[in-house]
Order: sequence, then structure tokens, then C-alpha cells
Amino acid sequence: MFEDEKDDKIYNLIITNGIDKKNEYGQFTEKLYSKVDFLWKESISGSYEHASAEFYSKVDRIILLAGLYKDNKELFDTLVNASEKYDVPIVLVRPLDLEEVPLELEEKAATIVGWNANCIIDSVKNAEELV
Repeated sequence: MFEDEKDDKIYNLIITNGIDKKNEYGQFTEKLYSKVDFLWKESISGSYEHASAEFYSKVDRIILLAGLYKDNKELFDTLVNASEKYDVPIVLVRPLDLEEVPLELEEKAATIVGWNANCIIDSVKNAEELV
């Protein structure tokens, strides 16, 4: 694949959301929107646990916002299991203002990234190569 073709790809992402005391989801999506040359859309399911194989076959990356883990453990577990079952790479985003991530998530992630927009985009684009 030529580099230009890769840049035209529209990435289909699942981004964790749920109980979000620090608005990490909003801040994260703002980072994605700030990079106008990065094309993406979000896949949302009423229940990720009951989503079909067809749904997951269209997902390019699962983005886990580690700062939401404590209050949304069940959602994270569901998405980690789906990642393994359907071979979807996980991009783990460190909690805001922290460096450490839960070990059980770190072990499952293709890559771990902070909050720099360029690093986030690079991680999403290259996560499959890192698995």
C-alpha cells in the first residue's frame, strides 16, 4: 500500500465512554478533531457485549481511555474480550495527568499513548503493526 492510500483511510474506532468525571472522552475526541488530516468515525453499539462479529469486523481500533477504567471496568472487560476474539488492536490512552496504566490493560494493548494529538494519531495508524 502506498503511504498516500494509508492517509486516506477512514478509521472506524470504538472509544470508551461511560462514567467520565474528568471529561476525558470529550478531551480525547477534541484531540482527534484537531487533526483535520486524520479521518475517523466512531462505532457505537447499544451493548458491545452483544454486538455481532459483523459489527466488530468493521472496527479498526478499540481506544481505551485508562482514566475511565476504575468506574467502567465491565465495559473495559467487554472491549478487551472483543479485541481478543475479533483481533482488533487496542490503543491504550494514559489517564490525564498520570503516567501509570492498569497492568491488566497494558498487557492487552498494542500500544500505549499519552495526550499529544500527533502521538495519538500515529498510535492509531500504527497499532496493527505493533501487535
